[in-house]
Amino acid sequence: MSVELTPLHADEYQHVSRMWKTQIQGQAVSDGDGVKINRLIGTQTLMMLDPFLLLDEFLSDQPQDYIGGFPSHPHRGFETVTYMLAGKMRHKDNQGNEGVISAGGVQWMTAGKGIIHSEMPEQQEGLLQGFQLWVNLPGVNKMCSPAYQEFIASDIPIEQGQQGQMIKVIAGKTNSGTVGGVNNLWVKPTYLDISLPAQTTFIQDLPYDDNSFIYVIAGDIQLVGSDAVLNQKALGILTKGSQVQIQAGERGAKCLLISGKPLNETVERSGPFVMNTQAQVMQAFSDYRQGRF
Repeated sequence: MSVELTPLHADEYQHVSRMWKTQIQGQAVSDGDGVKINRLIGTQTLMMLDPFLLLDEFLSDQPQDYIGGFPSHPHRGFETVTYMLAGKMRHKDNQGNEGVISAGGVQWMTAGKGIIHSEMPEQQEGLLQGFQLWVNLPGVNKMCSPAYQEFIASDIPIEQGQQGQMIKVIAGKTNSGTVGGVNNLWVKPTYLDISLPAQTTFIQDLPYDDNSFIYVIAGDIQLVGSDAVLNQKALGILTKGSQVQIQAGERGAKCLLISGKPLNETVERSGPFVMNTQAQVMQAFSDYRQGRF
């Protein structure tokens, strides 16, 4: 028996709460010059969540886990987003750009047609903690000029809730009107760092068709209306919907909420290059070898 589905009206889209679609654990990998990473997107379990190609967490107070860093390597066809929670990372590229991403700071790099850069820890010891997210570019924009959007911790808006909630707004706009500094018209991302005291909630509207996920850095959370708990170090993919309602557990919680418009394009990727066709990937390797980055 077939059932005809009735499309939602505009007002109904405004009242669809997101629930858990699936929950996954990261995979321990080594990248760069031996840096130990917890890879959450970009594994056999979750290869990508359009437009998000990769999510890595680095967290260690043992220098041997991170000191080798990420020596010079190329990128083409996507963006890298580095968000530091502790420690410092020095960025340097072949275009003469150089700087340090410190604790609480964000660098949103558009690799575009090609960049060669290094990312090296700016410390010999102590805690290094942060995330790197890869965001795909539309095919028509993959060969745009490289660009940077960089924000130190004090430049990132922080919204305070009445019950002690603290929301760092890297990209997007909260329901209370706090706007992040990142400008991205391709996937119109939301990127929030959410800290919640025990048993408090946070509500965020999202475009209905966005692909969205939450990663729990500390504590645990539930979605209002669901009994399933997302524990520390777990990533939860959300169903479609117009709103997500997050509630912290008894220990409180710190988590990332990241959302973006899917591009719905063919993806061909090989190492540091993400294009639409295999021929474009081969061209990227050729251009890199011949010094055209």
